[in-house]
Amino acid sequence: MKIITVSFAVLGLLLAGNATAIDMPADGKSKCGACHSMEKKSVGPAWNAIAAKYKGKADAEKTLIANITKGGQFGWKQGTMPAKGLGANDAQIAALAKFIAVDMNK
Repeated sequence: MKIITVSFAVLGLLLAGNATAIDMPADGKSKCGACHSMEKKSVGPAWNAIAAKYKGKADAEKTLIANITKGGQFGWKQGTMPAKGLGANDAQIAALAKFIAVDMNK
């Protein structure tokens, strides 16, 4: 009986973890995924670190749009991001900035 109870508890935790996990949008994977991941820094910082840096800032989305558009280092002391990443268009940049600044901080 203990095994069944423990199994249900573990299953519940696994399902809860999957329900709250956020995945990188498709445009983020194709245009930014070579240098960024959700949780681990690589060439660029992890998106969860970027989201944390801008959390609670009223101009976060606007700042991210400007930064992605112009490229740079932005104080991360990692690689230099090229302007518009790997060719993201303005609509993709706006959607990704919203995802990082708003959706990841819910």
